[in-house]
Amino acid sequence: MLLRYAILLCCLLASAASLAKKFEGLALTPPMGWNSWNTFACDINENLIKEIADTMVKNGMQTAGYEYINIDDCWHGERDAQGNIQVDKTRFPSGMKALANYVHSKGLKLGLYSDAGWQTCGGHPGSRGYEFQDAKQYASWGIDYLKYDWCNTEGLKAEGAYLTMREAIHQAGRPMVFSLCEWGDNKPWEWAQDIGHLWRTTGDIYPCFDCEYNHGTWSSWGVLKILDMQKGLRKYAGPGHWNDPDMMEVGNGMNQAEDRSHFAMWAMLAAPLIAGNDLRSMSAETLAILNNQEVITVDQDPLGIQGFIYADNFQDTSLQIWFKPLQKGDWAMAILNRGDKASPFTFDWKNEKVIDDLSQRVAEFSQQVYQIKNLWSGQELADSQTMLQQQIDAHDTLILRLSPKR
Repeated sequence: MLLRYAILLCCLLASAASLAKKFEGLALTPPMGWNSWNTFACDINENLIKEIADTMVKNGMQTAGYEYINIDDCWHGERDAQGNIQVDKTRFPSGMKALANYVHSKGLKLGLYSDAGWQTCGGHPGSRGYEFQDAKQYASWGIDYLKYDWCNTEGLKAEGAYLTMREAIHQAGRPMVFSLCEWGDNKPWEWAQDIGHLWRTTGDIYPCFDCEYNHGTWSSWGVLKILDMQKGLRKYAGPGHWNDPDMMEVGNGMNQAEDRSHFAMWAMLAAPLIAGNDLRSMSAETLAILNNQEVITVDQDPLGIQGFIYADNFQDTSLQIWFKPLQKGDWAMAILNRGDKASPFTFDWKNEKVIDDLSQRVAEFSQQVYQIKNLWSGQELADSQTMLQQQIDAHDTLILRLSPKR
């Protein structure tokens, strides 16, 4: 009898241990890559994905840190007689495993999209009731990343639905980054740390600087709107578990200053850097933004601490100042011009003191001298013993790295 109870207890503990795990060691810094939806929506096929992978290698994005090629909605065919999900053979005639092999041959990784409901947002077969079968199929194809949406989920509880797919991925045995896309409706930051590697904090992004695009029953949001929705969330982010303010719209119609602000502020948020433009035809200016290694380094800082607002309407202007603690005592500083006109910016370091209660980091400029670097230009500015004076163009962001002088 005692032996039976001992065996039962071991089984229960093993089951609990299984349910308590996600694949660790993934997304220790915010994931970087590309997603098909923002530009192509359902107009996707295997040749497009191959061309994007080829371009990412050729244009330096891979070297800069981008590694995931993520296929969003509409890759799906129907299920076979056994219930196994198939690809759309017209769009992906070679099959998903062959495409994954191609992407892997470039030193990149392949991501897929599914949905916790009966159907995806685009009306294709969702994973509800097929979670373990689908995860096994994705693993057999060599998939490295799963974005899991929240359409057509009537009657489901978000935490339970995502926990089921997390367990399905774990049982399938192939490590995959698990991206929860339930739009922040159920506050995933409060429960998803042990389930996924990143979770959406808002509804969908829209390629404008400060707008709401009303679809009737839901809205898409511009860059500033989404930025403002991140208030109070920074304590939930860190290595292996990130707040996700959605894919980027850099190169999708905003002006260059707005694209710079978008990219800089996503870096300050320690957000995933998932490009959403057509990499094959983007301008040199767009590529320079996406490949700016200094700004990427801010995003990818191994401490994984999300930035915070230091001052709003600084000195009665449209300027907003952010700070982000970095490794080795460094700080990132971003000065965002939310207004429609250029604004002068003057910062007298000796009169300022930055205190971050979350990280317990302090920058007391009257006591410590910092070297200042403009991350857009690469220019070394005067150190913090000299007052900083700059002009910030409308909708633009100056992003700096502050390094303590030893």
